[in-house]
Amino acid sequence: MAEGNQRKTLEERSQMTDLERLRHSTAHVLATAIAKIWPEAQFAAGPPVENGFYYDVELNHRISPDDFEAIEKEMTIVVKENQKFERIDVSRDEALELAKSGRLAALGERDIESTFKIDLLNDIPEEEEISIYKNGDFWDLCAGPHVPRTGNCKAFKLMSVASAFYKGDADNSQLQRIYGTAFKNKTQLNEYLEQLEEAKKRDHRKVGKELGLFHFDESVGQGLVLWKPKGAIIRNELQKFISNELDKKGYSQVFTPHIGKLDLYRTSGHFPYYEESQFSPIVDRDSMQKLADEGCTCGELSNKLKEGETDGFLLKPMNCPHHIKIFSSEHRSYRDLPVRLAEFGTVYRWEKSGELGGLTRVRSFTQDDAHLFCTDDQVQDEIMGCLDLVKVVLNTLGIEDYRVRVGLRDADSNKYVGDPQNWDRAENALREAASSLEVPFTEESGEAAFYGPKIDFVVKDVIGREWQLGTVQVDYNLPERFDLNYIGPDNKPHRPVMIHRAPFGSLERFVAVLIEHFEGSFPTWLAPEQVRILPISEKFTIPAEERLNELLEVGARASMDNSAEKIGAKIRLAQLDKVPYMLIIGANEVETNTISVRHRSRGDIGSLSPEEFINNFQDEVRNRAL
Repeated sequence: MAEGNQRKTLEERSQMTDLERLRHSTAHVLATAIAKIWPEAQFAAGPPVENGFYYDVELNHRISPDDFEAIEKEMTIVVKENQKFERIDVSRDEALELAKSGRLAALGERDIESTFKIDLLNDIPEEEEISIYKNGDFWDLCAGPHVPRTGNCKAFKLMSVASAFYKGDADNSQLQRIYGTAFKNKTQLNEYLEQLEEAKKRDHRKVGKELGLFHFDESVGQGLVLWKPKGAIIRNELQKFISNELDKKGYSQVFTPHIGKLDLYRTSGHFPYYEESQFSPIVDRDSMQKLADEGCTCGELSNKLKEGETDGFLLKPMNCPHHIKIFSSEHRSYRDLPVRLAEFGTVYRWEKSGELGGLTRVRSFTQDDAHLFCTDDQVQDEIMGCLDLVKVVLNTLGIEDYRVRVGLRDADSNKYVGDPQNWDRAENALREAASSLEVPFTEESGEAAFYGPKIDFVVKDVIGREWQLGTVQVDYNLPERFDLNYIGPDNKPHRPVMIHRAPFGSLERFVAVLIEHFEGSFPTWLAPEQVRILPISEKFTIPAEERLNELLEVGARASMDNSAEKIGAKIRLAQLDKVPYMLIIGANEVETNTISVRHRSRGDIGSLSPEEFINNFQDEVRNRAL
C-alpha cells in the first residue's frame, strides 16, 4: 500500500527498490511484535514510505512512545529468529475465509474477524492473484515483495505514532499509525538518526520562535504567517537584494490587488479546474442579497459561480493574470519587447490543514514573481537571463549544492492546455537552457504546470535534504487565452511568448530554508541585529551610546545591552541571539579610543578603532559576505 492507503499496482511493486522491500518487510516485523503484545489488534495497511514505513492499527490501548521500547524488544526477537518470508497464493474465497476466522494479520485464528483485511480484499482487482505472506506464525494479506528473512531487518527504529483515518477518509475509523525507519545496516541507521537530530536543532519553527522571527496564531488562521519585526527585516533585505538585481536586468516593478474577478481566472483556466486548491469565491453584497431573495441554496450558488451565471471575486492564487492585464493595457511593438514585469505578490492557496507545516507550507505566501513577454527569437536569451538570476541568488547565499529538474507534460494526462506544437517548442527551449547550466539535470514527466513546462532548482541543504526553490516556466498558452499581441516589423499583430520566473519561489519557504541552512546565524547583511554594544559596567554607558549612534548613522542594525549583567553573561546572551558582532567597551577602550571586537563564530578579533570597524562592517554588508 502507498501513502494515503492508495494501493500499489503490480508494476509499482515490481519496481520497489531493495530498501523499500526491506522497509516493507520491517513493517511486517512491527505488526508481528504488536500482535504478540496485543493479540486483539486489527491491522490495516503497512507500506514503505519515504524514509521508512508505517503500519495502521486499531487497538483500544493508546500506543505512545513509552511503548516503543517493549515493541522494539519483541521486534528484535522476531529478527533474531530469522523467520522466512514465505509467499502463499490463495483464492479469493480462501483469503476471505482466513480473514473471517481472524487469521490474517494475526498469530493464529481469533474470535474476531480481520475486519480491515476483509475490506482490503475488495480493493484487489478480479484479475490479480491474491497472496499471503507469512513469517513465523504471523500471516498477512500482502502482494509483497519482501526480503528473504526477518534477519535482514536488523537496523530499525520506531519514530512516532499519530492518528490516521482508514484510507484517509474522515468518515472511516480512526486508527493509530506507527512510523518507523529501517536501513541496510546500523551505520546507515545511525547516520540517519544523527541527521534527524541535526534537523531538529535547525528546525525553522524552533529557531524562528527562539529568535522571534514569526508567529502563527489560531485566532488569525492556520497557515497565515505573522512576521515579527526581526523576521520582517530578513524579508525586506531579501526583497532589496532581488530588487537591486532586477534593476540591473531591466525589470519594471508593479503592484497588483490581492483579489480579482472570477472571469479573470476563468480565462486563465485556474477556475474552476483548480477549485480545491483555492479559497472559496467572494460574492459581492448586492449579488448575494439578490440570490438570498431568490432562495438560492449553497449548492446552486456553487454551480452558478462555476458556470459564470453569478459574478464574484477570488483571492488571487497566482499573479500571472494581473501581470497579463498590465501588459495588455498598452499597445505594444516588437521594439518594446521584452517587457519584464516583477512583483513581490502575495497569493493564497487553500492547503489542507494536515499539510501545513511552519513556513514551508502556508495558505498565504509572497512570491518574488515576474512575467516576461517576448518574441520567439528572444525566448532562449530570456530563459538564460532568468536562470542566471536564480544562480546569482543561490550563490550569494552560499547555496551551491543543487540540481535542476525539467518538468514536462504527461502525454497521458488531460490536465494540460494548449497546442501540442507549442508545448514541444517550450520543452525543447528548456532542455537546451538546462543543458547549458553545467549542473546535473533530470527530465520528469508530469511535473509541468498546466500551461507550460518548467525548470525547477532543487536545493540540497547542509544536512542533505532537498527543497524545490527557484522556478522558470515557458508559456505559449496564456498569451493565447488572453489574446495578447504586439505589432511586429511587418506591421501585423503577433503573439508574444510568456515566461514565468521566481528565483526565491515562495519567500516564506525560502526563509525557512535559510533559517535551517544557517541555523539562524544569518550572514551580517541579512542578520536582523548586526551589532550589539556591550559596556562592561554602567559607568561606560555614555561612551557605549556614542559608539551605538555612530553605527546607527551608517545604517547598521545595532543595539546596546545596558543591563546590570556581567560581561560574560552579556556575551552569552548575544551568542544565543546569534548577533554577528559584539563590541565591548570598558576602561581600556575608552582610554585608547578603540573597541574590542568579538564575532559569534570567530571569537575574539581584537581591538579596532571605531572607524576601522565601521569600514570593515560596511564592506562586509555591501559585498553580502557570508
